[in-house]
Amino acid sequence: MKTDKKFARAKLNRPSGINSLSEKMAYSGLLLPFMILFVVFTILPIFASIVLSFFDYDQVSTPIWAGLDNYLRTITGDRLFPIVLKNTLVMAVILGPLSYIMAFVLAWCISEFRPIVRTFLAFLFYAPGLVGNAYFVWSIIFSGDANGYANSLLLSLGLITEPIVWFKDLNYNMIIVIVVQLWMSLGVSFLSNIAGIQNVSHDLYEAGAIDGIRNRWQELWYITLPSMKSILLFGAVMQIQSSFSVGPVITALAGYPTLNNSLDTIVTYLTDIGTARYEFGYAAAISVILFLLMLFFRVVVGNLLNLLGK
Repeated sequence: MKTDKKFARAKLNRPSGINSLSEKMAYSGLLLPFMILFVVFTILPIFASIVLSFFDYDQVSTPIWAGLDNYLRTITGDRLFPIVLKNTLVMAVILGPLSYIMAFVLAWCISEFRPIVRTFLAFLFYAPGLVGNAYFVWSIIFSGDANGYANSLLLSLGLITEPIVWFKDLNYNMIIVIVVQLWMSLGVSFLSNIAGIQNVSHDLYEAGAIDGIRNRWQELWYITLPSMKSILLFGAVMQIQSSFSVGPVITALAGYPTLNNSLDTIVTYLTDIGTARYEFGYAAAISVILFLLMLFFRVVVGNLLNLLGK
């Protein structure tokens, strides 16, 4: 008993700041490698792009101060930028919400299965995003000749008389790209939703039943979603990034430039400006505009998520 009292007295007399300071230093040490990489490969490139956007630079000659000319060029001096901006917004408005809802609904349904089945289904849905260049299978399905699976099936059924060049047809190319991107969109946000749903305490559901919650929809709105706000915000950020950066899929399936620039996005356009034309200042200005668009939608989605459970 005396030993316990002495231990308790010593614990009370110990300065409270020592533990907190040592813990903060330990946590800071663990975070330091990540923070260094984050600053070097994310923060610094963002600031470098912002600075470079005010210059004319071709990687050979000395940068020349241009002021706001690069930004004004997107409005008055570039006929392609409004087209790629419209295509980007159309894809983002369609792909963003659809992929976000799909990622949550599938995670919600899968979480009801037993662990072995849940793991298998999660891997099955996550596989397209896990395998690099998995979208090339769609180039075989929608090949523009009679050997493509889609054309072969339609020809054999007598529904068409000649092969459809899918990615050169304005009636189909946008729809196909959206479907392919949706197929590949169940990535990190899908897995984080599964983890978030599994970590909601069952005590909350029991307390909700006592307070008058009577069905699964009420559980979802008043318990599950509010308990997952941070996970949902993380998933939203990932889906926003994915929907605004559609580029490699389009280039691989339809090439660049696409027919009448019907599929060209900001990402494919600034890649061409920077790597083919070497107009790095203008490409940096376009990338800053893309960053601001993503930031705007991030704020909008964050405000919408604050309405959950209300």
